[in-house]
Amino acid sequence: MPAQKRKRPRGVVDTSVLVAGIAGLKSPEIAPKNPSAKLLRDWIEGDTFIWLVSDEILLEYKGVLGRLGVQRPLIGKIINLLREEAELVPASALPNISPDPGDDPFCGCAEAGRADFIVTLNPKDFPQSLLSAHVIKPGESIPTTARRKQPRRS
Repeated sequence: MPAQKRKRPRGVVDTSVLVAGIAGLKSPEIAPKNPSAKLLRDWIEGDTFIWLVSDEILLEYKGVLGRLGVQRPLIGKIINLLREEAELVPASALPNISPDPGDDPFCGCAEAGRADFIVTLNPKDFPQSLLSAHVIKPGESIPTTARRKQPRRS
């Protein structure tokens, strides 16, 4: 094992991926049922990337999971795990980045947290030309560095 710690990529996980991942993780003994579930399992078991969150993102995760009928104790476990293991980025939303204004906090977190990637099931909501982070779907290789081209600011 190398003496120096390996550099882990930094990423933001869209709510769509978290929801699909939770739905695809039935138990630790069963293989993940979809690419989102595999991403979550790999993060939990293999520490494959640094998950970046903001307070606003955690509130969205909690609210969406609650509206979808996920049991409160499970929501609490998920949010507590992220508060303990993810990196909290003091970020505010970057206005007018996403065609879906609800995704602007994810864009802002990615930029402020120097994310290498944003993983989403809705790539059209994350305009690659305006972001430094690579926009990927679950199942795609996780980029280890951000794009060199700096995003255009309005």
